[in-house]
Amino acid sequence: MISVATTLEKTIVSAPEKAKPFLKWAGGKTQLLETISKYLPETFGRYFEPFLGSGALFFHLAPQKAVLCDSNEELITTYKVVRDNLEPLIANLKRHVNSEDHFYATRATVVTKLSDIQKASRLMYLNRTCFNGLYRVNRQGQFNTPYGYYANPKLCNEENLWAVNKLLQSADLMSGDYRAALKNAKKGDFIYLDPPYMPVSQYSDFKRYTKESFHEEDHVALAGIFRELSNRGCYVMLSNSNHPLVSKLYKGFYIKKVGAKRLINTNASKRGEVTELLIRNYV
Repeated sequence: MISVATTLEKTIVSAPEKAKPFLKWAGGKTQLLETISKYLPETFGRYFEPFLGSGALFFHLAPQKAVLCDSNEELITTYKVVRDNLEPLIANLKRHVNSEDHFYATRATVVTKLSDIQKASRLMYLNRTCFNGLYRVNRQGQFNTPYGYYANPKLCNEENLWAVNKLLQSADLMSGDYRAALKNAKKGDFIYLDPPYMPVSQYSDFKRYTKESFHEEDHVALAGIFRELSNRGCYVMLSNSNHPLVSKLYKGFYIKKVGAKRLINTNASKRGEVTELLIRNYV
């Protein structure tokens, strides 16, 4: 009989060298990694990402020490389960099927009645099978994205999940306000800020990841935190939309316009390249 420990060891050994995001996320930075990589600090201490989402830059950097945070409690619960209880999570994921009936039954589940493993399994399943992988909730915090009608979505990539599990062992995970996650950031640490973007049009508002939204006053407050971190001697980088207020808030810092593809839109003809801002406090 093969022990659980032996099975775990063999699985991790066979994992790929580099973990990749295991969730799709509106505003995820996978497509911009090549551009962002040109403007990273050469060396840094701990890595902080307080608006985690899919964590594309975290996975790209694979830092030895990281502090990861998001206001979406279910999202952070999912990361914790991948880190701490992956085997039972994989077993639960394999129970899901790609069908419209199962999708809506799973979506309607009362989350508060689920275990953390079931919550993580539910979020990952819905993420892979909903329309465009768009995580969106209503004002009551209920997931409300419709079924995506994908022919063969990969519901459980075990190899990558084990790689993610290994990388997350050295990461501190927390849910809540981004300011709490940044409280102990110090000189030489690198902070990447990727907040819900300032909307540039009536139809570009993708803030509804939690029942609370990110408003204009929140962007103003974030700019103040950016300056505070800069004064501490931290390396700070921020992504946001190419909006006049954003440019005004970060006047005096290095602002680079970069092209990004808009991948989520009900009208495929409107999915094109947009200009975003990459802002940093270091050369």
